[in-house]
Amino acid sequence: MKILVVDDESRMRKLVRDFLVKDGYDVVEAEDGEKALDIFESHNDIDLIILDVMMPGLDGIQVCKEIRKTSKVPVIMLTAKTGEEDELMGFDSGADEYISKPFSPKILVARVQAILKRTNPFEGAVIEKYGISVDKSAHIVTVDGSQVELSFKEFELLTYFMENEGVALSREKILNNVWNYDYFGDARTIDTHVKKLRSKLGSKGDTIKTIWGLGYKFGM
Repeated sequence: MKILVVDDESRMRKLVRDFLVKDGYDVVEAEDGEKALDIFESHNDIDLIILDVMMPGLDGIQVCKEIRKTSKVPVIMLTAKTGEEDELMGFDSGADEYISKPFSPKILVARVQAILKRTNPFEGAVIEKYGISVDKSAHIVTVDGSQVELSFKEFELLTYFMENEGVALSREKILNNVWNYDYFGDARTIDTHVKKLRSKLGSKGDTIKTIWGLGYKFGM
């Protein structure tokens, strides 16, 4: 597995690289946004990107938006900005995870492992409900036969909902299963993703029901 680490601070790149290499990952480094895009475009085997937000020149938000024009590769954003608007901006740009500095390198590696495990090909399985089809092995979603473009996290969220049809799912349970770690941030992260997912599903968006005070349930 090859990971691209992008940060203008060499000390931070070394810290992240050392923990990833120790865990068996191949690491490529970039010191700015322009270099990151050059490396990504010249390598067709990048499995995940760890991307700092605040960098001179092209910042992490801009880099993520450029990458999302052509790729669904998982992106973990690292940032010293902890405000809600900053986090929402990161997700809006296409990030799959948002980690605030300072952070535990061990937790970062655990999140990398969780994402890469989920992006590996599943044993072929297609879930079809109410005109929504999820092909887990090909990572393709269609609604009434038309393909819908979802981010990695949106795909995982929809799959989890469909696999638990009719079950009332708390936000905590969704976070622990879809994000696959103990999440200590704002549970509104889920609400943001659900809102986007509903929009992309069009008329089928109402299959995701809100359970006030608890979370969500998939069904008609």
